[in-house]
Amino acid sequence: MTSRTEIDLAGIKLKNPIIMASGTYGFGEEFKDFYDPKILGGISSKGITRHPKKGNDGIRIWETPSGILNSIGLENPGVEEFVKTKIHDMNKLGTEVFVNLGGNTIEEYIESAEILNDYDFAAIELNISCPNVKEGGMAFGMDKDSAAKVVREVMKVTNKKVFVKLSPNAGDIVGIAKAVEAEGATGLSLINTILGMAIDLDREEIPFDNTYAGLSGPAVKPIALRILHQVAKNVDIPIIGMGGISNYRDVLEFLMAGATAVEVGTYNFMNPNGGAEIITDLERYLEEKNKNVNDFIKKLV
Repeated sequence: MTSRTEIDLAGIKLKNPIIMASGTYGFGEEFKDFYDPKILGGISSKGITRHPKKGNDGIRIWETPSGILNSIGLENPGVEEFVKTKIHDMNKLGTEVFVNLGGNTIEEYIESAEILNDYDFAAIELNISCPNVKEGGMAFGMDKDSAAKVVREVMKVTNKKVFVKLSPNAGDIVGIAKAVEAEGATGLSLINTILGMAIDLDREEIPFDNTYAGLSGPAVKPIALRILHQVAKNVDIPIIGMGGISNYRDVLEFLMAGATAVEVGTYNFMNPNGGAEIITDLERYLEEKNKNVNDFIKKLV
């Protein structure tokens, strides 16, 4: 008998639509003391780049009303160290693995994708919110032409499914979504963090070295739902939705707005047992209502 929570995400069978968001769940090992990760639909790895990154200096996390600002700077061991020391352990967690991949040049994306071809995992989550260092620092995902180009080049070399993670800071996110769909992207992942700012009144200064930082958490949920709904009405590929999800009701709302699966991010910091609790509550709700999670997917699109 099929579980009430099983979904098909572009041919990837997930036991439920709950994926842990990149950067909030490490490489999966960190949460094993709280619950068994195998109950999850999937885990998106910490963001990986071609070369190791030490991340940003100074303050990296700043709490805001119903959310956090983060300026981590993609601290990671680099793709070669990742495949040597992390991917095997992630695959032993008993859930689907998504590798979040960033880069500062198209060449870096291509090289990393080629390295990842030799390893087994569900899909690449392509983070195109990284600055294009060869084009003045503007993020790849801010413009539909540059977004399309990086997706086109990665799709030429990869043997993996690719979900492109889009930035809500782009002016025409629907246009960008359609552009990457046209280049063969398997699906989309949205939204990434919203650009924000904090001021430390006590010190009378801006806390972040880079001035601005990424806002996430329950505060962004209405914006995330709106963008998801707008994009879902204009593309045919599946979408992984995220942005402030902290309970089973949020999950079902995102599915109804156009997502096929969801990612839980900041809530992992607020409640390390959050993933397990959301799944338990979702299963209970579906049982009480005698419904299947697929009944909710794209219901309002």
